[in-house]
Amino acid sequence: MSTTGIAFLKGHGTENDFVILPDPDGRLELSPAAVARLCDRRAGIGGDGVLRVVRSAVHPEARPMADDAEWFMDYRNSDGSVAEMCGNGVRVFARYLQRAGLVGEGDLAVATRAGVRRVHIAKSDAEGEFGDVTVGMGAARLPAGEVTVAVGDLRWPARNVNMGNPHAISFVGDLAEAGDLLAAPAVSPAAAYPDGANVEFVVDRGPRHVAMRVHERGSGETRSCGTGACAVMVAAARRDGVDPAVTGLAVTYTVDLPGGRLLITENPDGTVDMTGPAVIVAEGTLDPAWLDSALSA
Repeated sequence: MSTTGIAFLKGHGTENDFVILPDPDGRLELSPAAVARLCDRRAGIGGDGVLRVVRSAVHPEARPMADDAEWFMDYRNSDGSVAEMCGNGVRVFARYLQRAGLVGEGDLAVATRAGVRRVHIAKSDAEGEFGDVTVGMGAARLPAGEVTVAVGDLRWPARNVNMGNPHAISFVGDLAEAGDLLAAPAVSPAAAYPDGANVEFVVDRGPRHVAMRVHERGSGETRSCGTGACAVMVAAARRDGVDPAVTGLAVTYTVDLPGGRLLITENPDGTVDMTGPAVIVAEGTLDPAWLDSALSA
């Protein structure tokens, strides 16, 4: 049994919350069961996922990106499954690096399973409050083909948008139509999403202003989803006849989520920027005996 615990932090981005495990040398071996236990809101710390902070040079998946990004975000969903990318997670990851003194305000790069993401940490305000974090989320891909989302007896056409992870986006009359989102909405055809999908339901709030709910693959309904907000913005812009690659002008949408507000901008080169808050709320040490039982699960 371990004689010392392992440090952890808890953070959130628009209430999409994470357990942060600093592991610069890549020594932790996290089983899916251990991640699920860490994220358990009654028997663990609680969170929508785990962010393991590892130097890119020591992680086999991130080593090819080490020259571009010193740090790798090893992200796991709350059920223990591995995820390609998490937009809110990248902001919280960057905030941890800033808090730990590993980076400062300004620009940095973060390695993810979806590739290197460029991040900008805004300057603190006059009261010393940390500024918002902007993440370059890469370009959206819009796979061809019709997609349908269903909840109970209700069905809607959906837009297939990939932001490094897959999304199915439906515009609805009322967000309540999505139901409780405890179970994943049905998405068809299955071949469009061989590894499952994040499913977003969207309503209009005003010009270039939408609100959404999301069922995240592997986590259930969450208070926020950064990649989902980006996918929703791109889908809304195309629905509205706006394509920056055609107009030559960047376009920004306000996206309201249950946990807060994000500003999403698509640029003429197709890249998408996401800006929002990132907060560290607590830090501590995992109990050695509990941790050993979790890691051996």
